[in-house]
Amino acid sequence: MANVNLSEILQRAANAAVRSGRRPEDVVVVAIGKTFPAETLMAVYEAGHRDFGENRAQELTVKADLMPGDIRWHFVGPLQRNKVRLVRPAASLLHSMDRPALGQAWLKGPGTPPPVLIEINIGEEPQKAGVAPDQASAFIGELADLGLDIRGLMAIPPRVEKPDHARPYFRRMVELREALQTDFPQIQDLSMGMTDDFEVAIEEGATLVRVGRAIFGPRIH
Repeated sequence: MANVNLSEILQRAANAAVRSGRRPEDVVVVAIGKTFPAETLMAVYEAGHRDFGENRAQELTVKADLMPGDIRWHFVGPLQRNKVRLVRPAASLLHSMDRPALGQAWLKGPGTPPPVLIEINIGEEPQKAGVAPDQASAFIGELADLGLDIRGLMAIPPRVEKPDHARPYFRRMVELREALQTDFPQIQDLSMGMTDDFEVAIEEGATLVRVGRAIFGPRIH
């Protein structure tokens, strides 16, 4: 079933990319496999997909050990400093860098740390993690001074009734990226959009979308 869903999602993402004036290959669909076993993810891998995401450190560690080494693992959830040692060796990209202490922890360990995206609280919701948009420049400057490889931004917009209602938040993310690029030209990627709104996110400029339920079906609890 996941194979069928994957090809449909990839086609929808490709169509949205073309509508935005870009090429399908300009957008990466990250298959979010949280709660699903490695065997389920393998069906998607065997269909040719290589970008997978997890939001729990232990789950990422287990699956990374069980699955092929050419997978690009994206860590998309909140990360505690004491779990960095689990995530850092497996991750190709951290989507949720949100505080200086995490940046310092991410630098510790052997070798060069994987690149990161800065999590932006684009709706400025008090219950959500992420950096306020007007604090993003100072925060990125602080992390860049530490030596982190910062590739872009990530956001989870406020909950909305219809996917199209998230469009203003995605547009704001694009505007923020453009403003930040004056001082930080390395800020290129935009990780935004999930199962319900990934096409809208791509139309507005997302380069990475995080899709779980639409590929794998209802989450296993």
